[in-house]
Amino acid sequence: MLDADFFRRWMTATAASVDREAERLTALDSPIGDADHGTNMQRGFTAVRATLEKEAPDTPGAILVLAGRRLISTVGGASGPLYGTLLRRTGKALGDAAEVSEEQLAEALRAGVDGVMTLGGAAPGDKTMVDALVPAVDALGDGFAAARAAAEEGAEATTPLLARKGRASYLGERSIGHQDPGATSSALLIAALGEAAAVEARHE
Repeated sequence: MLDADFFRRWMTATAASVDREAERLTALDSPIGDADHGTNMQRGFTAVRATLEKEAPDTPGAILVLAGRRLISTVGGASGPLYGTLLRRTGKALGDAAEVSEEQLAEALRAGVDGVMTLGGAAPGDKTMVDALVPAVDALGDGFAAARAAAEEGAEATTPLLARKGRASYLGERSIGHQDPGATSSALLIAALGEAAAVEARHE
């Protein structure tokens, strides 16, 4: 079972990963976006980490709702509302339970991804964060490692795609040949689940 500490570790691990990869995310965003995805994500998850150090919600759902709110208020561009919606919807789907199973997390995360697709109007194949998130949620039933692999493959598979949504879609054919930065940062979020679980395993 996954408790509030696990979800705090998940957000903290995501913040550390975004810190490490911020320059790469911005480099990916440079040819097809505003060259600020890494900076924006770093600012957002740094704020999430700082908030969770000060406030300590005692349920998984409350942690994700709080994290989502912070992302919406601190991340510029489209990423804030999209990531904020992902975490808030996931948190709300988890409800008030003190502990949740991996299966419940997978179901809740699917609700979060559905919220992202509704807000952004994106579907798999549109060269967005959805291309990493949908396969990750589909694979989550096989464990965190499978979800991570699926998310990373999904992000890499955006390279040959023509962008149909977001800032990159304005470039038309010129968006082809570039890996989507949003899918890449989404893969970092999914990979951090495994890092949070690994910390838990070491403590047992």
